[in-house]
Amino acid sequence: MKNTLLLYFSFFVGMSHAFAQSASVSKMVPEIEHFELVFQGEMPFEQCHASSIEALGDGQYMMVWFAGTHEKNDDVGIWMAKGSPGNWSVPKLLVKVRNDAHWNPVLFQSPEGRLFLFFKVGKEIDDWETWQIFSDDLGKTWSSPKELVEGDRGGRGPVRNHILVLSNGVWLAPASIEKDKVWNAFVDVSEDKGETWTKSDTLLLDRKLITGEGVIQPSLWESSTGNVHMLLRTSAGKIGRSDSFDYGRTWSVLSLTDLPNNNSGIDIAQIQGNTLALAYNPVGKNWGPRYPMSLAISTDNGKSWTVKMDIEEGEDDNEFSYPSLIYEEGYLVLCYTWNRTNIRFVKIRM
Repeated sequence: MKNTLLLYFSFFVGMSHAFAQSASVSKMVPEIEHFELVFQGEMPFEQCHASSIEALGDGQYMMVWFAGTHEKNDDVGIWMAKGSPGNWSVPKLLVKVRNDAHWNPVLFQSPEGRLFLFFKVGKEIDDWETWQIFSDDLGKTWSSPKELVEGDRGGRGPVRNHILVLSNGVWLAPASIEKDKVWNAFVDVSEDKGETWTKSDTLLLDRKLITGEGVIQPSLWESSTGNVHMLLRTSAGKIGRSDSFDYGRTWSVLSLTDLPNNNSGIDIAQIQGNTLALAYNPVGKNWGPRYPMSLAISTDNGKSWTVKMDIEEGEDDNEFSYPSLIYEEGYLVLCYTWNRTNIRFVKIRM
């Protein structure tokens, strides 16, 4: 009888906690506090794309993106701006390894306070090299560029979204490959704070389910100790998902969620525990329009998404794409491509 009562008590406490968390988030009304374009005046580049954001503390942020005359052109480099809402530095070229196209910069602030920048270099995605620089003074000065995995071609390390630091201290980089129009994703694992990396197997895909090119650009979170999850961009009209129960070493067969996807970038930010935020274009058509830019909230580790709102709606030839999303002290903070001519910054009170 005593054990039975304990079981009932534990069940009641667990259900009460889950209900309280669900109720509190279901009452969330995300409120946009800052909604602005980062650049003012004439820019020294014609196009920009694929921004990444990181918090520097004290309300300061850094954003990076690639820019030049046009994506894939040899003059494209990695650019940056720093500051706070309404007060951004003039964009400047941060790194240019050589006269080849640069792509997909990713910022990462390590637990030790070192700020990393990862980016791709190469004329074609199939033959990408991954390069990195780092700063120990919040982006005032930077190390010399070096390859993440010397001699690699195809792309190691983070391809679009932030690195995840697991509960055991291991770093997971959400990675993917695009070779001869066949796509797949994996994670790069570092157990020594980024000094060396080990590539996981690529995901198991049912190519009858995942029609078209495949899956790329995962976004990661850890719901509980060792339980790691990813959502992915796909060519199948819906966002994909895979799960790991061994700290990201092995992954489940990829499944499709109910979330629409236009084969464009997405990003996840973990608010707390099983409460997640997703930035994406809710368009269920392969290579569909890249608008609106929307936000969704889940309280059950991504099984359902009960709060949804459009951040920027768009029409015709608009492009609001490739969000980079972080959670910081009661706020969701994101940036994204605005019509390939500017970067949009948004700060949302939760």
